Amino acid sequence: MPQSNQLTSDQLRQRLRAGLVIPAHPLALTADRKLDPQRQRALSRYYLSAGAGGLAVAVHTTQFSIREPQFNLLQPVLELACEVAGEFPQRQPLMITGLCGETAQAVQEAELAASLGYHAGLLSLAAWSDRADDDLIEHARCVSQSIPLVGFYLQPSVGGRRLSFDFWSRFCQIPEVVAIKVAPFNRYQTLDVMRAVQESGRAAEIALLTGNDDSIVVDLLSEYSFERGSDSRIGFCGGLLGHWACWTQAAVAWMERLKVARESGYKNERLSELLTLANQITDMNAAIFDAANDYRGCIAGIHEVLRRQGLLLGTWCLDPHEQLSPGQAEEISRVCRSYPELTDDDFIRDNLDMWLG
Repeated sequence: MPQSNQLTSDQLRQRLRAGLVIPAHPLALTADRKLDPQRQRALSRYYLSAGAGGLAVAVHTTQFSIREPQFNLLQPVLELACEVAGEFPQRQPLMITGLCGETAQAVQEAELAASLGYHAGLLSLAAWSDRADDDLIEHARCVSQSIPLVGFYLQPSVGGRRLSFDFWSRFCQIPEVVAIKVAPFNRYQTLDVMRAVQESGRAAEIALLTGNDDSIVVDLLSEYSFERGSDSRIGFCGGLLGHWACWTQAAVAWMERLKVARESGYKNERLSELLTLANQITDMNAAIFDAANDYRGCIAGIHEVLRRQGLLLGTWCLDPHEQLSPGQAEEISRVCRSYPELTDDDFIRDNLDMWLG
């Protein structure tokens, strides 16, 4: 089994802080809801060919139920993505795995991923919904001994829990924490994480990745400073997003545009135009994530875009009840018509046969 490129701790932190497009990898299934290895590999090849800096596998978009005994897909899915990463040595893809469950399960998943060459683990606390901060911190410390950690603030509407400023302050002091994915879809809770990182003294070591799919561009444009007169400012340097599981080549292009604009002090970009882009991206996300129906069709919406482009054969999920909501397909069609420059159908059409080969 080919392993992804190995990185030192400093190299890992440097890569994360460079500002990467990291798609949350979907699960390719056949009509009878079995893993489709050919199209699973094709998806990984698509993302890396499009310019993504890494892959996040076994996360929410991959469907958490891959871990259930009746499916037993965690290891095969991790292996397939790592296999494809080995085809792109020049890109040195950053490989991140999702980590779920109680401590014993999360440690086992971390050890498996590390053995395959994954660089970091995105720690879900969904199974710890009623536990105290002390328990959460001890859990994170235990798991961090097996793989570097990416913290995860997941919105409650899809299984997350409220996490306090105090929790994030303590989480930042775990030496093996290399990044935090901030995805509560809530500005107040986002501020809690940003302030905790800035006040931790480790802002130069912990990369901040937006997972707020409803405000991706605004997050990537924003700077945060919580002390009067302070020159110390922090911000998001990249993202780990389900939204980036489709239209990825376009996302890489506009992400680069944002980076250049920030670094130049917006000398060649009108901020108003970037804010218009922000609203367009959010409109597209509302369609694919099914915001009108409390995100019930969020995974199926991503699948629908990939199906139309030929990367997937259908929108099937492991749970047959996970499917497009009424009217969602029409909304996806609307945003594709409205913002064709933010899609990448031509890129996929030109390369699909090669990725499927």
